[in-house]
Amino acid sequence: MKTQVGKSMFRHGYSDDDRDRAMTVLTNVFFHLHPVKVRKSGARFGFTWCAGGLSFFVFLTLVVSGILLMFYYRPTVEYAYNDIIAMREHVPFGIMRELHRWGAHAMIITVWLHMFRVFMTGSYKPPREFNWVIGVILLVLTMLLSFTGYLLPWDQLAMWAITVGSNMARATPFLGHEGPGAALLKLGDIQLIHSGSDVRFALLGGHFVGEAALLRFYILHCVAIPVAVVILMAVHFWRIRKDGGISAPL
Repeated sequence: MKTQVGKSMFRHGYSDDDRDRAMTVLTNVFFHLHPVKVRKSGARFGFTWCAGGLSFFVFLTLVVSGILLMFYYRPTVEYAYNDIIAMREHVPFGIMRELHRWGAHAMIITVWLHMFRVFMTGSYKPPREFNWVIGVILLVLTMLLSFTGYLLPWDQLAMWAITVGSNMARATPFLGHEGPGAALLKLGDIQLIHSGSDVRFALLGGHFVGEAALLRFYILHCVAIPVAVVILMAVHFWRIRKDGGISAPL
C-alpha cells in the first residue's frame, strides 16, 4: 500500500472511519459491486441464503472451466463424442469436465433458490420490479445455457433429449409452425411460418439434430448466451446498488 505500485492499484489504505470505508468501496472495481452501505438485517445468511452470491461464484467457475474445455473440444460430428470421452479418461478423475458439468447443475439450483428467496421476501416490489424482470431473464438464459450445453457430448442421451426439447419449439406461439397464431401470419396465400422457417428450424439449422445443430448449440452455449448473461449481470448488480442494496426483511 505504501509503495508506488500499491498506490497505483489501491487508492485508499485500511479503513479507519465511515468515510474511508465508503471511499474504499467506491474506488475499487471489485468492492464496487456492492453498495457502500448494507443493512445488517439484509446481509444475514438466514435472509439471503447467499444464493445470489453463490450463483455468481458458480458462474465464474463455469466460465473458467468452460474456457479450458474449449481448448480440447471440437464441435464436429466426427470429433465431439471422442473429445468428451478423452477429457474424462485422460484427465485425472475427468475433473475439468466434471467440474463444468456439476457446476452447471449447481447453478440451476442456486439461481432457482435465489429467485424463490426474492419472491418470498417480496423483493420484486417497487422500486425493485425492474431488477426482478432482469432476474427472470437471467433465469431463462441460465436454463438455455443448460439446454444448449446438453447436446455438446453428442451421445444418444444428448441427441434424443434435444430432439424432444426442440420438438416442443414447434408449438411456440407465432414462431412455431404448430403453435397458436402461426396460421395467422401469412402474406396473401403464402404461409410465413412453416416447418422450414419456424423457430425449431432456426435452432437446429435443419429439420433434424445434425452437425448444423451441434455447431449452433456450441456457439450459443459458448459465446452468444454467456455474453448476454454477463451484460445483464452487470445491469443486475448496478440496479441492486441503485435500489439501496440488498432488500430488508418484510
